[in-house]
Amino acid sequence: MGALGQFADIGYGYYFFPKLEGEISNRMKFRGQDVLVWSLNNYLGLANHPEVRQADAEAAAKYGLGYPMGARMMSGQTIYHEQLEQELAAFEHKEAAYLLNFGYMGMVSIIDSLIDRHDVVVYDSESHACILDGLRMHLGKRFVYPHNNMEKFEQQMKRAKKLADQTGGGILVITEGVYGMAGDCGNLKGILQFKEKYGFRLLIDDAHGFGTMGHTGAGTSEEQEVMDQVDVYFGTFAKSMAGIGAFVASDKRIIKSLTFNMRSQIYAKSLPMPMVIGSLKRLELIRNHPEIRDKLWTIVHALQSGLREKGFDLGRTQSPVTPVFLKGDGIEGTQIVADLRENYGIFCSIVIYPVVPKNVIMLRLIPTAVHTLEDVTYTINAFAEVRRNLDNGKYNSGIVPPVADKY
Repeated sequence: MGALGQFADIGYGYYFFPKLEGEISNRMKFRGQDVLVWSLNNYLGLANHPEVRQADAEAAAKYGLGYPMGARMMSGQTIYHEQLEQELAAFEHKEAAYLLNFGYMGMVSIIDSLIDRHDVVVYDSESHACILDGLRMHLGKRFVYPHNNMEKFEQQMKRAKKLADQTGGGILVITEGVYGMAGDCGNLKGILQFKEKYGFRLLIDDAHGFGTMGHTGAGTSEEQEVMDQVDVYFGTFAKSMAGIGAFVASDKRIIKSLTFNMRSQIYAKSLPMPMVIGSLKRLELIRNHPEIRDKLWTIVHALQSGLREKGFDLGRTQSPVTPVFLKGDGIEGTQIVADLRENYGIFCSIVIYPVVPKNVIMLRLIPTAVHTLEDVTYTINAFAEVRRNLDNGKYNSGIVPPVADKY
């Protein structure tokens, strides 16, 4: 059944597959109880923005969910798909862009299409599963370097260059813009200092950076002032855009090649019109209303600075992603989560071994533009009490969390 599946009978509906109900916002319902939610990647609060809701509803009423029918290449092309691609390309300062139905399969297909068996890949050890799964399809050689370790990165680049010279292939370097668990950023500047020496192309997965990072929200490459040096930029609509889909942006030649070779798009139905028109509205809001992003960062700074002032370890985060590290085992971690949800009305995600080391509990908070400073103050005080409970042994005294839904 797998590592997580073995806990299905005790965790289903509570720790796994929990049901949050009500309007997508800072407060929702969990098992009939009002909870303060810190688990949704609705960074800019666009999920229920009135202009977004109106655009989505009007597009659904006009076109339905079926239009356009068929794959883009055959019968699923529209002027709105092309318009969204053009606007995304301009936003990312690239020549062209192409829409993807889903972020996960999009990245798998991008990697599969960009490289062949003669090419060599160098990638970060903390890369997302979509990158790792894309690399599993690669028939050539790949080298991994420890997360953001530039000394080890160059060592792997030397190996990659030597091999590429032998095979006649190229080198593709893959990193993330913002790492979604720890919240730190890929060292784009550090990587790019080696670009001229080793002659590689750089692909970044900026799922969590698009819309949140940079002075216009164009992402981590804008934040680090290297937009013109990133060869292939990947962003999703599932985070800041609060939608479904993704895109890849690059020069025209690369996008043309991807358009005719990405199997996940060639053999898939076109992105439905409501999501395309809705994404145009979302992108418009990101471009024209920087105050939304400013509100997000007001909440981020208040939450992160407040937690640090209370002595909490937030690791190396440089983004809205806010991990809180505590010392304890998995049992204590699950009971902390139950205490937070049942007694404090706080819903956040938990990460335990093997994602983090043994005897480490990571509570992952996602601040958004719809949170309030009152939410922040309440959460910081609640976390301080929970840590005292942990230090006093409350969570290893046999407390049983609420019974989960039966699988």
